[in-house]
Amino acid sequence: MNIRALLRAAGLLGVCSSLLHAAEPPPRTSLANSQVNFTVPDQPYVVLRRGDLEVVVVDNRAVDDAVLPGHRAGYSGLASLKHTRQPRNLFVPAYAGLNFEHILDGTAQARTVLFEPRHAPMELRVIDRHTVELYQAPTPYYGLESCHRFVLRADGVLELTFECIPRRATWRHGYLLLFWASYIDRPESLDIHFVGRTEGETGPPHWIRGVTPKHGVDATHRPLGDDRELTHIEPFPLELPFAFSRHRYTEPWYFGACRGLAFVQVFRARDGIRLTQSPSGGGAGCPAWDFQWIIPDCKVNRRYQFVMHALYTPWPEGADEPRAREELRQRVKTLMELE
Repeated sequence: MNIRALLRAAGLLGVCSSLLHAAEPPPRTSLANSQVNFTVPDQPYVVLRRGDLEVVVVDNRAVDDAVLPGHRAGYSGLASLKHTRQPRNLFVPAYAGLNFEHILDGTAQARTVLFEPRHAPMELRVIDRHTVELYQAPTPYYGLESCHRFVLRADGVLELTFECIPRRATWRHGYLLLFWASYIDRPESLDIHFVGRTEGETGPPHWIRGVTPKHGVDATHRPLGDDRELTHIEPFPLELPFAFSRHRYTEPWYFGACRGLAFVQVFRARDGIRLTQSPSGGGAGCPAWDFQWIIPDCKVNRRYQFVMHALYTPWPEGADEPRAREELRQRVKTLMELE
């Protein structure tokens, strides 16, 4: 008799399955690991350098100095991303990339609540010269405690781990939807690229060019098979989260090109990320290349986690693009297999 049959005979199969489902992932940040040593810097940002990349991680305070001129309050994450081949910041200088933007539960709220991560104080935690965290205590309305860990790896990959713990049952419809935005500074093309199918197609997955004609139209691309219905008020006060396109991605990553470099965002399939874009999120000519993550069936004091990776890598133009797409696809595939 195998283990599964023994558990069934003892009436424990359901119990064990529930325990396995409820198990939290191993901690990867200081949120749940008190053994992590860190220092809190005096200034609101930390500069990470490794290989070809320079990354400036910022909390949500305003900065105006030689490193971050004119950076506005409310925008956290990557205030600047530069490459040795392109000294200009990828992101709109006043804003940021991988910026923690929204905590949503489908209800109508004041804008200070809709954009709560922008306003609740954050703490920078320096782990080592290539690793920094952004900690946010339980937010005033939703009571979500969280920690971002940014690691600039030796292989040129920027790794982001996000962990959070809902501390109060504040959500109305059983779920929380969290949203990150990256405001790109005047790329040649506003569009994004991913592999998938358009609804109604039956052929093999193929490259799709994500084009949104205006803010809030054809904005969000779900994974194939993601039929989760999230209860929400209509019309919802934010245009992007529920403005679904007819495209479905089959590989959990996408990229956009800007000034000879590709900005690539790679996710784990099991996290069920939804890809989102706006042609003008950062202002005229400055698209937002975003994503959202859903926590279904939220539980108080349970820790949740997702992991993503970002690449900022040279990108050709013209006739070499098809080959470059496939080469990038193979690099991403290797990255996902290692996760």
